[in-house]
Amino acid sequence: MVTKSTAAAFAGFLAPALLAQTRAMTTLAHISDIHLSPMPEMSWRDMMGNKRITGWLNWKMRRNEELNSETLTSLVAHLKSQNVDFTAVTGDLVNLALRSEMERAGRWLEALGSPERIAVCPGNHDAYVPGALDMACNAWGDYMRGETLEDACFPFVRRVGDVAVISCSSAVPTRPFLAIGRFDEAQAARLSRILATMGEAGFFRCVLIHHPPNAELQHPSFGLKGHRLFRQVIAEHGAELVLHGHTHRSSIHSIPGKNHDVPVIGVAAASAAQGGRLDDPARYNLFRIERQADSWSCVMREFGYQRLGSDIVMRMQMRIY
Repeated sequence: MVTKSTAAAFAGFLAPALLAQTRAMTTLAHISDIHLSPMPEMSWRDMMGNKRITGWLNWKMRRNEELNSETLTSLVAHLKSQNVDFTAVTGDLVNLALRSEMERAGRWLEALGSPERIAVCPGNHDAYVPGALDMACNAWGDYMRGETLEDACFPFVRRVGDVAVISCSSAVPTRPFLAIGRFDEAQAARLSRILATMGEAGFFRCVLIHHPPNAELQHPSFGLKGHRLFRQVIAEHGAELVLHGHTHRSSIHSIPGKNHDVPVIGVAAASAAQGGRLDDPARYNLFRIERQADSWSCVMREFGYQRLGSDIVMRMQMRIY
């Protein structure tokens, strides 16, 4: 049962809830970097005066061959066959943040599932130019909404079984040739309160952020500004899992938490074609999370394409907890 101190922490934030002694296992899928294609028609007005011209050229010269809709369609069909409880999408649904792309991404989310079973955290391509993130929030609606603090959009919380999915935003518009993210002090303060409340209430806390927060994956051109601040919040309040995209690579790292190191797991781009020179082939991750007395069981399975062969396979299985 929620304690008095926990219920007080919920005030003005989350409605108090009774926690059952035992809950069924929760299955959580993680998919990222959708990069819906093909690129829609663009006018010169769309490209003038902003970074879309460089993004359009990059797509035509490189990304057009690396990312494709056929791969994405097959991967999503495989994911949906798993009948998961919840799906986390860690950003970059679009490429240049055109209005037509935002609308198409909204339809793609509807085909993936209902908003009650899907949460999106935005990526840098979803905030490609000023005003794009607001357009994404409007177009994707309840997929980018949840329980929040201070009427701020991020972080927001979705609760499914024993799992609290906490969606942060690192998405900001940047200058041409930059793909950096930003995590500021205001969002850090809200995340601190959310992690403390969810931890006291006994939830498995899974934090979503598009840009990886660990020091190993930082770069001046595409890293996360505020990655140290993010890690400080996790070190002070703890979490059970951090999921990210952005790198287009399968990766497993960790950062210090309150009582134990916290796994930081990235996933390859969901539309990445086999044989690409830049990225790992398309993949998604599936987590099976279950409470065991005073601890957690969490098993991760990675599904997707390999460099050779045409089938989607289970590439890896490992116990996180």
